[in-house]
Amino acid sequence: MSDWISTQYLNFKNERTQPAIDLAMRIRNNPRTVVDIGCGPGNSTKVLQEVFFNADIIGIDNSPNMIAKAKAENPNIKFRLCNALSLEGKYDLLFSNACLQWIPSHDTLIPLLMDKLNDNGVLAVQVPINGDEPLFRLIREVVSQPKWELSDAQLQPNETLTPSEYYNILSNCSSSFDMWEVKYYHTMPNHQELINWVKGTRLRPYLDYLGTEKGASFETEIVERSKELYPLMNNGKIVLGFVDFSLPQ
Repeated sequence: MSDWISTQYLNFKNERTQPAIDLAMRIRNNPRTVVDIGCGPGNSTKVLQEVFFNADIIGIDNSPNMIAKAKAENPNIKFRLCNALSLEGKYDLLFSNACLQWIPSHDTLIPLLMDKLNDNGVLAVQVPINGDEPLFRLIREVVSQPKWELSDAQLQPNETLTPSEYYNILSNCSSSFDMWEVKYYHTMPNHQELINWVKGTRLRPYLDYLGTEKGASFETEIVERSKELYPLMNNGKIVLGFVDFSLPQ
């Protein structure tokens, strides 16, 4: 598995950070110890520092590239190379913005994270749920084509459960929790930028596996087919719908 590329991810810094802001503002306790799981380049950790300015905050990620970028951009925040499953200790707030979809087995992952909370602690998680969005249906269609030889590839997972499944998991390990969805509408200047949005996330495992030449052809096909699904607006731009699902406990 290749490392994440922070520069690609941060091409859409404002759009990627807004869900973290919205989730952080919904947290009602006053945490003293906070971990940002899957902190990436530190944009979400900086949000937590601004909201919970008296807390002891650390950002963790399993990508050396992301951690290096986070430390360079935020020298006054603590960051550590670490994955969610190896996190030790107990905390008042475990926060995760668009990360847990890369970790399998949420039926065991979420209770494991809940066990790492102090009394009255909060698990605040946001994951993208966009299976019905035309762009993500298109990606599934292209991926399934035999010519790309992806059916047997062992790729990093990127999966989420249904809201009902998350409800059942949470109801088994928490007496009180909230769940909600928010749909953001992101403006893209052209269809290539529409694909660039997912190059740093959803398409990353496929492009890494296919390599430079075949990956470029794979990307071109998605760009061209996306033009049928996303018509230009009156100002010549494109609108991408993006759903985030949140479940603070």
